[in-house]
Amino acid sequence: MTTIVVIAKETIPGKVKTRLHPPLTLEQAADVAAAAIADTLAVAMNLPATRRVLLFDGNRTPPGSEPFDVIRQVQGSLDERLAALFDEVDGPTVLIGMDTPQVTVEHLAPVFESWTDDVDAWFGPANDGGFWALGLARPTGDLLRGVPMSRDDTGARQLERLAGAGLSVRLLPELVDVDTIDDARLAAAAAPHSLFAAALGRVDISMTEGPR
Repeated sequence: MTTIVVIAKETIPGKVKTRLHPPLTLEQAADVAAAAIADTLAVAMNLPATRRVLLFDGNRTPPGSEPFDVIRQVQGSLDERLAALFDEVDGPTVLIGMDTPQVTVEHLAPVFESWTDDVDAWFGPANDGGFWALGLARPTGDLLRGVPMSRDDTGARQLERLAGAGLSVRLLPELVDVDTIDDARLAAAAAPHSLFAAALGRVDISMTEGPR
């Protein structure tokens, strides 16, 4: 009885993955972001979730999200948007982003197998100091509201918040969060058969040139 939530925003050039520009154009960065969303949604579809939610910012929902319940992101900072989500859902819920397109079913499988009485939360750290996954057995936005986001200590601060609430936390594997082109190349190398890797390979000159 676990809900999977994917957070994403509409892939409008100049609004998503802007740190991939340069070397990518803004249009290419948006195409790569769309592929990342598609890969992430496909993984969510293959998990044994009882409910699938897209926490979305934008007008046109992405292809592949048709089976998902759409919850619109509220206005405000990221911690407020995530907090609103965890206030709205019921029962064990895990949130993942679209910035780790190399994620697999195997990475998240423990969440769907081990909601035992001694597990209150699951936490997936990201290489940039943030987190790519957060699961709560008893969701409440108070566990996120006020945590500073998009910083190199965001993950540590979020873990402190969970520990301060007396929660027992299990860790998931650390994944590369795609912000820069170097991150994107690492993620593509980790999932060479993904849509993300294919999309990046079409536009990243260093990948298409190959070794000299």
